[in-house]
Amino acid sequence: MLDLLRDLQAEMGLTVLFITHNLGVVAEIADQVAVMYLGRVVEFADVDTLFHRPRHPYTQALLRSVPRPGLRGARLPTVRGHVPHPLDRPAGCPFQTRCDFAVPGLCDREFPPPTQVSAGHIVRCVRVGEFDRIPEAAQ
Repeated sequence: MLDLLRDLQAEMGLTVLFITHNLGVVAEIADQVAVMYLGRVVEFADVDTLFHRPRHPYTQALLRSVPRPGLRGARLPTVRGHVPHPLDRPAGCPFQTRCDFAVPGLCDREFPPPTQVSAGHIVRCVRVGEFDRIPEAAQ
């Protein structure tokens, strides 16, 4: 199916919006990626930047949870807590109730404005300047 989509895209010059939770598929077919949490975009970048230099805590947590060759049987890291009910969304940043970097009194009040961290790389996090990538131990 992915090959068919790719062929149609190339043949007809189409833009394809592909929505998935499968990061392996994203890495294979995407040019640009918008990471969403509770229906809000928290990070947007080209696929290479997103996979090698994620800047939002949710994106980093997602990438840490991807199975890696050679780690068979090892427990994958998870994101603490639970996804809030869509009809009972938290105030402020939608990820703040599960974020290890949340700042009380800030993250729970406003959804951060988009910050351009490099050309075409946009992140919505008040602490975006404090962390650049997934810690080495988690890779």
